[in-house]
Amino acid sequence: MPVTVTETAARRIEQIIGEHGFEPSAMKLRVGVKGGGCSGFNYTLDLTEVQRDSDESWNFTYPRASATMSADATTDASSGGGVATATATSGDTFTVTVVCDPKSYLYLNGTNIDYKDEIMGSGFVFNNPNSTSSCGCGSSFSA
Repeated sequence: MPVTVTETAARRIEQIIGEHGFEPSAMKLRVGVKGGGCSGFNYTLDLTEVQRDSDESWNFTYPRASATMSADATTDASSGGGVATATATSGDTFTVTVVCDPKSYLYLNGTNIDYKDEIMGSGFVFNNPNSTSSCGCGSSFSA
């Protein structure tokens, strides 16, 4: 199963890419896990231009002006990782490419990444079906 991003998260990724002056067509969202945190593993997110041959990758296309998702997801099952890229494909759509390394994919398979902007704070939220428990802040988990 792919590592997916909601339209809200994709819009925030596109916004961050623009704020930093990155070339949208070159950027990918790398997702992963690393050991640590209060529950055993921490989630990682990074914008990158690098996609390794062993990475798993998915592309998601969303409309710019509409609130409805027009997802166009493609999967490269040759690897186990995930990265997301935000790319302006036309005037009315943008694409986010997610990439993930094989080891992280073992823990992130089927995860959905959302973005929340609430009174108590804002940030990316991982909805991971492989997590057996997580910490109070949601940035670490155990599987």
